[in-house]
Amino acid sequence: MATRKNPFQAYLNKVPTPLRNWYFWVLILFFAWLILFDRHDFLTNWKLQQTLNKLEEDKVYYQENIKAIKADKKDIEKNKEKFAREHYYMQKDKEDVFIIDKEEE
Repeated sequence: MATRKNPFQAYLNKVPTPLRNWYFWVLILFFAWLILFDRHDFLTNWKLQQTLNKLEEDKVYYQENIKAIKADKKDIEKNKEKFAREHYYMQKDKEDVFIIDKEEE
């Protein structure tokens, strides 16, 4: 019985061994699927991480603002007249108010 020779055997021998293995290709396709096409792919996770970082920055910003506003609230409750004069330029009868703006350099 004569064995048939594969005409592509010479070319197939030049290909590195891992590339001739079917398990290697299945593994490559599996990782490509996970990275590119899956519901939790790399791009989606990256965007979600960027959104999370932005939200954490916003959280810190708003927490600082809350502290400042609580301090203002405490100041308002302590000295309502001073607050009204400084912020709303209110005055008593027969009283002049002078507004001095500081120039920034």
